[in-house]
Amino acid sequence: MLTPAEELGLSGMNLALRVRKAINRLPEDEVAGMLLRVREESARRHLVYMREGREDVINVLACPITMLPDQHSYIHAVCLTMDRALKSLAVLYWTDLEVQRILKLPPGEEEWLSGCRGKSHEESDPVFGRLDAVVDPRSPTWKESLRFLEPNMSGIGGLHLVPTCEGIIRDVVFPIIREMEPDLQLETGRDIRDLLVEAMLDHLKALGRPARTLCFVEPLSDATGTVEQEDLARYIHDRFGMKALHADPSSLSIEKGEVVFRGDPIDLAYRDYSVADLLALAKKGVDVEPMRRLFAENRMVSSITAEIDQKSCWEVLTDPAIIASHFDSDERQLFRRHVPWTRLVGDRKTVLPDGRTGDLLEHLRKEHDRFVLKPNRSYGGEGVVIGHALSLAEWDAAIEEALAGPDLWVVQRLAGIPVHEFPVLGPDGRVHSEPFHTVMGFASTRDGLATMGRASQKQVVNIAQRGGMCAVVTGHPPGALVGPSGRRA
Repeated sequence: MLTPAEELGLSGMNLALRVRKAINRLPEDEVAGMLLRVREESARRHLVYMREGREDVINVLACPITMLPDQHSYIHAVCLTMDRALKSLAVLYWTDLEVQRILKLPPGEEEWLSGCRGKSHEESDPVFGRLDAVVDPRSPTWKESLRFLEPNMSGIGGLHLVPTCEGIIRDVVFPIIREMEPDLQLETGRDIRDLLVEAMLDHLKALGRPARTLCFVEPLSDATGTVEQEDLARYIHDRFGMKALHADPSSLSIEKGEVVFRGDPIDLAYRDYSVADLLALAKKGVDVEPMRRLFAENRMVSSITAEIDQKSCWEVLTDPAIIASHFDSDERQLFRRHVPWTRLVGDRKTVLPDGRTGDLLEHLRKEHDRFVLKPNRSYGGEGVVIGHALSLAEWDAAIEEALAGPDLWVVQRLAGIPVHEFPVLGPDGRVHSEPFHTVMGFASTRDGLATMGRASQKQVVNIAQRGGMCAVVTGHPPGALVGPSGRRA
């Protein structure tokens, strides 16, 4: 007998099949035209990634990934619990020595965390992040397939890319699917930009400060990375009628006790800048006191709390002794179900995935095809090594490199990455289907959930590694699947 979750997964599979069949029934020339229009709209709407100073249009895969409303609601609830747990680690850093060992920051960064986090953060702590995860809504075991790969607690990518990708699919692809399947309802998720602004406005209200001027702070001289904040600032001005500035940290100053940019006092700032980056600026002679002031006055999103953002956060949430001390039974069950076993790489004994205490390095060498190595504080898929893709000798060499380097690495239990087929246009102009690995990024607030879908033919799925984007949408099929129990999914 199927469980309600399994029945829901089968209904999710039925929904995905209907969307694929709708596109597959089109004549090849119409599919080719659709793919070309998606590409043209991606360029026109500035869906780009900067590579050494040049704009590279991001590949948008035209067939949306679908999930059911109940699946969307479950993921939203889980993400909110994960976000609360991550926020709590900034407090545990000072009260639990084992947590501090796992998340230990360099002295300069630790001083900022200590000096800038105050009572105001306990009352309202604005962290707007993204949880990178895998999940397969088409599977009867879709709940078990949900695995959070790593946290991203500050300066997240996707604020312009996600709604732009969704808008392209909504405008170009939805009408085609609707023509083939008139009774199939598809809708995009909450606009991640709106979720961010709503969270910022809520925080300003909690601070008792007027919502006049927001400032988006990032390194304007960077020649590589996502190009989003200027588009984001323009959207906020047009939609919410607020002044939205776009600045480099070196352009901020303090005048009459206020942090200002070109004479405008800043009520709240959003940053794509870590404290480590600010310390590097300070060494070059840049005055970073305005940024410190914004952190200390709790007028920065994400707040100073987000400095504990490391992949080793997952070691905290998968250590039985730590979670037994600080989290309730429902939270512990959620961590066991959705957070893959993760450990800082080192010559030590630890609790292994099967619950036994054993030698970490010995276990990694014995079961190397079940693990992935990652730099603890890097991003963009940089340096990720997948065990089953290497020989044992190559895996041993990767471990030795991780142990010898100046930076910390983590090892994580490998999560299954779902594979979806998408129609693509070949060099000869013919349409064919190709498989892509897919990973999602979930940004959640109490007001909603936004999802960033990424796809690649490599197992390391990241736009920085030349992966593409895919829209993740909610579907309302006209009929629900009836399982053996007689219940409707």
